[in-house]
Amino acid sequence: MKTIQLLPLLLLFLVASCSAVRVNSDYDKKVDFSQFKTYAFYKTGIDKVEISDLDKKRILRSIDEEMAAKGFAKSETPDLLININTKAEKDVNVNQFYAGYGYGWGYGWSPYWGGSTSVYTSTEGILTIDLIDAKKKELVWQGVGSGNLTQDTNKKDENIKCFVNKILELYPPAKK
Repeated sequence: MKTIQLLPLLLLFLVASCSAVRVNSDYDKKVDFSQFKTYAFYKTGIDKVEISDLDKKRILRSIDEEMAAKGFAKSETPDLLININTKAEKDVNVNQFYAGYGYGWGYGWSPYWGGSTSVYTSTEGILTIDLIDAKKKELVWQGVGSGNLTQDTNKKDENIKCFVNKILELYPPAKK
């Protein structure tokens, strides 16, 4: 099914549970991540994200909490710049079952004629967090989280925290 852009209407990142969030990351293997101690948000990039200001605040607040827990300090002269991006895709799944006389399609013999169709739609939200070396202006780490969105506005803060937490669990990358 064709991807439908839902960003302006997006109820951002409301998943049933943290375990439903799938995450991965990529990074520059030549970078020494221990050199980064401070951060700031990349305002120019964040201003371009097409979600509500309330959801932006929720995401940025959650990032602040996670970075502080990792020992980072917010700074006017940061080592890292943090940018975010969001995307939503709508999936439509159609399941059909038909039964008829004799053997054939369906689950075997049936004396009845008929069938049923069920349609299930879901919206998958994707949050990307970019960490940029402020001096070199180069992307050094990127984390991506994806999961199904729901309509439950009572759990927005909790679920956005879950997305951000799961993504930033992968930073800094493990030394090998």
